[in-house]
Amino acid sequence: MNIRACIKLLRPHQWLKNGFVFAPIFFGFKLFDSHLLSRTLVAFAAFCLAASAMYVLNDLRDIEADREHPTKRNRPLASGAISRKAAQVILTVLLLAGIATAASLNLTCLGLTLGYIALNTAYSLKLKHLALIDIFCIATGFVLRILMGGFATGIALSHWIVSVTFLLALFLALAKRRDDVKLFLNGSDVRTAIEDYNLKLIDTALAIIAAVTLVAYIMYTVSPEVIAGFGTDYVYLTTVFVLLGLLRYLQLVYVFEEGAAPTMVLIKDRFLQLTIIGWIASFLIIIYKP
Repeated sequence: MNIRACIKLLRPHQWLKNGFVFAPIFFGFKLFDSHLLSRTLVAFAAFCLAASAMYVLNDLRDIEADREHPTKRNRPLASGAISRKAAQVILTVLLLAGIATAASLNLTCLGLTLGYIALNTAYSLKLKHLALIDIFCIATGFVLRILMGGFATGIALSHWIVSVTFLLALFLALAKRRDDVKLFLNGSDVRTAIEDYNLKLIDTALAIIAAVTLVAYIMYTVSPEVIAGFGTDYVYLTTVFVLLGLLRYLQLVYVFEEGAAPTMVLIKDRFLQLTIIGWIASFLIIIYKP
């Protein structure tokens, strides 16, 4: 079996999305608590295994469609680098490992992982073909990630952070759909749901969701619970990096047309990386200062 193809099948670069599992200990002022950090790492591992399993399932379902796609045709299953039988074995191992890892934390984490698997199975089988429902499924997956981190550590989550997570994921999913619509308009064979989108709808929705995301984040930074919990009323200063990040991503989508793969954008775009580093650094300086 081709090891490189197997690694590509698992899509480890997509594990960056599971970084949302770390949000509770970051915002909960527990980033340097070794016990809670170790539990968060276990939660992260569980979701990485489950996520990779879902990618394998999705590729198994979409072999024929992927072969007609300009870029997805290079995926291991679509290209024939990995057989269906081998992929099914990999899928089973990943599912069992992910479930066992989640169960080692607590029953709630097990339930969240099973919920994530069920949601993504439904997404692969049917929901990804339903316009609007498809992007809401993606956004819900990110909320499950942040809840996983919260229940793994016992840290209560602010409803504002959960809201911002959902909205940000919705924003990224729409940006990806915009690229799919452009491929569809150029004659490429893409998923059925794309026929029920158009650029006007997506562009309007992107503008609305970007604005609502920013407002929700500002509401979080000035909320009484945040000011009391962090012992400072300067958290709102981090908003400048959130605004800069949103504007940069909109620039990438509209000007450079690079919104098709959010994870790869994050890996490659230095401007966006520096913006995120600036946000993290400013947050650490404000809330973790002596």
